[in-house]
Amino acid sequence: MQDEKQFEQLMLQYNQLKNGSEEIRRMIENEDYDSAITMIKSRESVFLNCKCMRKYLELTPVQEKELNTLLDELRELELSNIKYLEEGMERIQTELKKTHKTQKIKKAYDFDEDYKGSILNIKE
Repeated sequence: MQDEKQFEQLMLQYNQLKNGSEEIRRMIENEDYDSAITMIKSRESVFLNCKCMRKYLELTPVQEKELNTLLDELRELELSNIKYLEEGMERIQTELKKTHKTQKIKKAYDFDEDYKGSILNIKE
């Protein structure tokens, strides 16, 4: 009976982690990185607690299968978030390289339109 309650508590915590992972994805998509980082840091203790509970809890084969299914879903969500962040970092790196090249060209040729004149067609 005690193991059943502990298993339910464990499943509840893993479901909270899964929902948190989905929420972190939304935060990242909305570029709310500070909130995402705060949430990631706060989840660490829950992960550790789940790990300890799982280590000492004796599960039935059905419980083990149910838990493994949930863990696979959580793992997929976390890997998806990591991949999404990596892709975003690559896009930012590409944009930074373009910006640096543009600045380098402008400095090399002393190109500043604000201080240059323009050609005007008087006949028009």
